[in-house]
Amino acid sequence: MSALLELEDVEARYGPIHALHGVSLAVEEGAIVAVLGPNGAGKTTTLRAVSGTVRRSGRIVFAGRALGRTGPARAARLGIAHVPEGRGTFSELTVWENLRLGAYTRRGSIKQDVERVLTYFPWLSERRRQQAGTLSGGEQQMLALARAFVQRPKLLLLDEPSLGLAPVLVAEIFRIVRELNEKEGLSVLVVEQNAHLALQAAQTAYVLEAGKIVLSGTSSEIRADDAIRASYLGY
Repeated sequence: MSALLELEDVEARYGPIHALHGVSLAVEEGAIVAVLGPNGAGKTTTLRAVSGTVRRSGRIVFAGRALGRTGPARAARLGIAHVPEGRGTFSELTVWENLRLGAYTRRGSIKQDVERVLTYFPWLSERRRQQAGTLSGGEQQMLALARAFVQRPKLLLLDEPSLGLAPVLVAEIFRIVRELNEKEGLSVLVVEQNAHLALQAAQTAYVLEAGKIVLSGTSSEIRADDAIRASYLGY
């Protein structure tokens, strides 16, 4: 496999606050990669650096192209879909309108794409006229995933998908993510507080602490090392 996404010495700031300090990582084509670490470690900022929603420097290459100062709209056109923490659905719009927004960077009919998405999220068809804000938290998270997939992304940036959800819903969301990865070849960079769950889904993981990569390796290597899990992952 070749690297679909590469970050090299990426720095990021929020005004005077230095959030990332020389972060380097890679996502291979067709892989699921987890970014782990405590609150405030820079996990969310790493995803924002890729999608162009935070000031950053360093080198980011996606599908062989240097991203430069890419903003979120251009990142979407290039094939990067970002599902932010808190889901980011448009609560006043219907399920169908939210799905249509997933294709805002594209032209032409999205009918086939929506039909394909509904094979993974069949319940959305019955709720298509329902306001997104009336869905449960888990349903809103799945709608956000479905909307991102309508975009036909090469890379999905997924931020804290388990946040505030019951374990049974979290398990279903990760099952769908793995299915999209296996059947559609979708590459995924996932930030997740639940390290145990993320390591089960991902092939590779990076551990962030205070804006720096302190550890990387295969998920199986990290799961097998008791000292690493106790020191950095809290389980």
